[in-house]
Amino acid sequence: MKIGYLQFNPVFGKNDKNREQIKIKLNNIKADIIVIPELPVSGYFFSTKQEAEMLAEPIPGATTSMLQKISAETGTYFVCGILEKSNEDLYNSAVLVGPNGLISTYRKTHLFYDEKKFFKPGNDYSIVVIKGVKIGILVCFDHLFPEAARTLALMGAQIICHPSNLVLAEIAQQTTRVRALENRVFWIMANRYGSETKNGKTLTYTGESQIIAPNGGIIHRAKPEGDEIYITEINPEDALEKNITEFNNVFEDRRTDIYRI
Repeated sequence: MKIGYLQFNPVFGKNDKNREQIKIKLNNIKADIIVIPELPVSGYFFSTKQEAEMLAEPIPGATTSMLQKISAETGTYFVCGILEKSNEDLYNSAVLVGPNGLISTYRKTHLFYDEKKFFKPGNDYSIVVIKGVKIGILVCFDHLFPEAARTLALMGAQIICHPSNLVLAEIAQQTTRVRALENRVFWIMANRYGSETKNGKTLTYTGESQIIAPNGGIIHRAKPEGDEIYITEINPEDALEKNITEFNNVFEDRRTDIYRI
């Protein structure tokens, strides 16, 4: 299976321009799954909830329609962040889109910093089978909570797709290696780069998107800045092997009788 990510620098509030940028970058792409960063259409650094509402869109909507057209032409499936408006509520969501349209939506369950002012958290995890491979989705700050990745792994995830807008340097680059190792899964983290400034405050995004193997090894890591599409071929069956030694299995050795979560 060919998996990969798109790293780029969206422009805040320019939804149409950002969609066009994504469309151009993904033109003629040939892969099975490509992950696109968190909120790559709207941008991220909102001053007010009203500003976020103006940039939000329904799911399905303009972004899923664009991705579906590219998918129908190329056969590539896409995981992409979207600022979702559902009735009166806003969610920091990620969608999985294929040749026939929207397949699933995940709403970020662990909200970071000012996100708590604007968004409602999601309340569910799910697995989708794409080309015979089980796919799970998390968004950005979810990486810091081992229970989230473990839940997806216990549900059978072989690949965790992770759209992100990371602002804490090096942290997720470390934790996602640990999450991949402790669950024996592949991990695709698509991060943006660049910065956004509002009211005298600047958020700087850290880039360094990466793909991690089930042994925690870095298959590839992007630079802190610069556009990049990276695609690599993996064997998803490697993520079915949960043994560390002949006597140790990352799932079977768990002591659920004494854990406190």
